[in-house]
Amino acid sequence: MVSTLFTTRSSDGSGLTELGASSPPYDWFNLALHVGDSKDDVCANRALLSQEAATPIFMNQIHGDGIVVIDGISQIEPTADALITQESGIALCVLVADCIPLLLWDSKIDLVAAVHVGRRGLMNNITGKVVERMEAMGARSIIASLGPSICGTCYEVGEDVFTEVVNQFPLAKSQTRDGKYALDLPAGLVGVLSECGIASEVSQQCTAESSDLFSYRRDGVCGRQAGVIWI
Repeated sequence: MVSTLFTTRSSDGSGLTELGASSPPYDWFNLALHVGDSKDDVCANRALLSQEAATPIFMNQIHGDGIVVIDGISQIEPTADALITQESGIALCVLVADCIPLLLWDSKIDLVAAVHVGRRGLMNNITGKVVERMEAMGARSIIASLGPSICGTCYEVGEDVFTEVVNQFPLAKSQTRDGKYALDLPAGLVGVLSECGIASEVSQQCTAESSDLFSYRRDGVCGRQAGVIWI
């Protein structure tokens, strides 16, 4: 049986509130070690997460297209932007503060993935590469869940970036409330998944608009929430 959750600033995804050890501006349930928060506080938060999920495995995310298959517990965080596992008791975690936390699983076999999809991840087709790897491992009925990310109205970009992305992903075309160039990355990603024959569940929460979520675009210095999946 596959379990998933998306954490928030103050929750491990189980519905609990005011959870976590971090102090402002990382308050409270920051799960990232690389943003300037106290290591002890982050480790305490990760320990709380492990009580709700299985043993969490995080990545050193670099906006690339690297994929690592996890076959056991390790203290070393792999450098990658996607994790895949067939092992039970391991919770794959993707950290975000505006990018899309994409969780994938097969409804027929024990196979799950956590994928970090930002603008560069969309452009380098990390999602398609993960799907190909999962299919090579036996997946035939993949399901997708997109967690909270910045919405198409809030993700303002320059004209050059807008043109580059929309030329390849027309569904990502958007604009801000005052008519400036913007990108709807979730819409672009849903289009990619649809082309792969994968149905998607999409969160309607925008990280930039919700005070319950970390947003790098809104706050600059902030923590990271996570998408988590395990068997």
